[in-house]
Amino acid sequence: MKVLHVYRTYFPDPPGGLQEAIRQICLSTQAFGVENTIFALSPTPQPQVITFPEANVIRCRSWAAPASCDLGGWNAVQTFRSLAKQADIIHYLFPWPFGDLLHELAPQKPSVLTYISDIVRQKWLGVVYAPLMWRTLRSMDAIVSNAPGYADSSPVLKTSMIGPRVRQIPLGIEESSYNAEADNKILARLGLANESFVLFLGALRYYKGLHVLLDAAKHVRSKVVIAGSGPEGPALKSQVDRLGLQNAIFAGQITEAEKMALLGACRALVLPSHLRSEAYGMVLVEASMFGKPMVTCEIGTGTSFINQHMETGFVVSPDAPRELAEAINTLLADDELADRFGRAARQRYEAHFSGSALGQAYAQLYRDVLAR
Repeated sequence: MKVLHVYRTYFPDPPGGLQEAIRQICLSTQAFGVENTIFALSPTPQPQVITFPEANVIRCRSWAAPASCDLGGWNAVQTFRSLAKQADIIHYLFPWPFGDLLHELAPQKPSVLTYISDIVRQKWLGVVYAPLMWRTLRSMDAIVSNAPGYADSSPVLKTSMIGPRVRQIPLGIEESSYNAEADNKILARLGLANESFVLFLGALRYYKGLHVLLDAAKHVRSKVVIAGSGPEGPALKSQVDRLGLQNAIFAGQITEAEKMALLGACRALVLPSHLRSEAYGMVLVEASMFGKPMVTCEIGTGTSFINQHMETGFVVSPDAPRELAEAINTLLADDELADRFGRAARQRYEAHFSGSALGQAYAQLYRDVLAR
């Protein structure tokens, strides 16, 4: 069974949670007889074809990316059409408006769509894009939501014309793909050796709630490590200076081996995202795989499906620094509670977010669509 995955960007361009999600879907479905190809755009698509363990990646040039919507040219359309003809199923990742245009121009093939997020911030784009979006969604053989909470709260997914085609498949991680040996030198470099710390891991973007985490850090009784890079970095560092924080540490962009070390050593993972743009939170699956307790905010998305309140960690109100600090401090002070949450997180990973669970669910979806 040949599946073509379609999204605006992929490795080795700057990493993100969705690229990792695509990688994990491809890796996990291989054991179930799926041959994967990934089509993406890139500002520097040389080489055009890259062979990764999970799939062959074919890239065309991204000529512009207004509102993070990469746009390709005629060569991208031709390349996509050629790949689509060879595929048994086309798997789109939403939202990507140029991907909807590609779908309009694709040969008729069974198609599924993984619905990652509503369009939250770019309201003007949502208005212009709505007719094409609804046309695309109505044409899909199946639509995947990554978490029950998101499907229930999305104004798009709960509509009568879309709802009956929605399937629930949580994103997950094939554990064997995390094979880098932990680089513990980062702990010494950041002054964390033998230190208790909580960890944020991810891109520094507007919806991550990191300004709230820094406000909370004034009251947190440990180091607060922020690992990652992104457009909010300068403003966050200015906030640290303004507040005179001594316990906030910016690790910058880290390697996979450094990520392994930080995840292994942290007391808990904190994802303070306060807007629905945080549709899932793959980093929470990573933390669950490592058996770490978590602190997240209730924003009506997949974050509260992965991190279950009072089972795997705490779910607090968004934009509430004091409440966030109190949850973190509780985990810092109570060894037994932190260990219990961590064990429960690992159990949920094995049951819902492991590679075998992910691969079996997507492979079954593909077979069902082909059978229809």
